[in-house]
Parts: sequence; structure tokens; C-alpha cells
Amino acid sequence: MTDSWLSDTRTSYDTDAFGYADKVRGLLEESPYLRASLALFAELVRAAGGGRVVDVGCGPGYVTDYLHHLGVDAFGIDLSPGMIAIARRDYPDLDFEVGTMTDLDLADDSVTGVLAFWSVIHVPDHAVPAVFAQFHRVLHPGCPLLVGFHVGDGTRHRSEGYSGGSINVDSHRRRPNEVARWLREARFTIEAELVMRPDEETPGAIIIARSQI
Repeated sequence: MTDSWLSDTRTSYDTDAFGYADKVRGLLEESPYLRASLALFAELVRAAGGGRVVDVGCGPGYVTDYLHHLGVDAFGIDLSPGMIAIARRDYPDLDFEVGTMTDLDLADDSVTGVLAFWSVIHVPDHAVPAVFAQFHRVLHPGCPLLVGFHVGDGTRHRSEGYSGGSINVDSHRRRPNEVARWLREARFTIEAELVMRPDEETPGAIIIARSQI
């Protein structure tokens, strides 16, 4: 953990693991656009031939489990051991490992799908290109990537977790064209963009891309 943002993010999510897990519980049930996007991602994985899919920054594992119920062979990686402990407890039949998206412990071309579901929001601008390069490295050519993120400008800092504990984490809001540019530079082809709740203070966006062959 040579970068302070990595160690701060890890410590913050360890501190707030249970509070965050409670916060996101039921999120997909309340979000038809998220469910539809995950269903589309699962369909694209199957169309690409199927195989293992990695949920990078899986948190408490609820999205990994949702993909599993869509018929996807999904496993999760997260920076926070506290989050991985909750994921293993709640979904004991699925695989979860501690790891970092800045240096994925996966072989080249070893997965047929990469999901980053609001996990790159903590990655500062200077580190995003290297993270997307990691996604491209581990993803089999022609297979899909889904990235979800907050839409906007600037960075929001949080010093208090959902459970009331002290944390130190930044969340970066970005425009879809900026994220798409980084993906293209990492040799992805953009296939779809969806902006959700554009009239709200903090919209969400999903980009689905495909690794160039």
C-alpha cells in the first residue's frame, strides 16, 4: 500500500464495513435500471462464450451474488478484508478474495467479464488509466466490461461512516465522456452509456465497453 489513497480507502471500508453493508442492502431491488444493466451485462458475457467474471471492488458481495443468480460464474475481489469477511459470511458458496484493482492478481486474458460497480469512484484521476489497463489485461479479448460511477465534477470527502465511525475517503464524480476517453485509451470500445436520475444532485452512470481484440 504505497499510495495513501489506497490505504485510506482500505482502512475506511474496514471501519465502516457493517454500516456500508446495511446501507446497500436492498439497493438492487429498488433500482430497475441497475438490475436491467446487470442483466444486459450477463447476456453479453453469455454471448461471448461464458466463463468466469470478476466483480472488482465487490464490497459485501451483493452484486456478485446477483450476477450468480443470473447464471454468471462470478467471483469478487475487494481491497477491504472487512468487506470480504461480510461477503464470505453472507454468500458462502461464492468466491471472494482480498486484492486491489491497481494490481489484480489474475492472469492475462483469464476472465470473460469485468464489473466495476461504483468502485472506481475512489480512484484518483492519475491512477484511473492504470486501473483500466489492468481491466484490459485480465479480460479476454472481445469480452464485456461494465463500469458504474457518480456523475458530476470534483471530489467529495467523507470523514464519518454510515455506522458513525471515523473514516477518510474521497469519492470522485466524473462525466461519462471523461470515463469513456480513459476506456478508449485503454483499448476498449464503448458499446453503451446510461445516465440515471439526471435531474438529481448526483446522477449515476453506467458504461458498457468491450475489450478490443
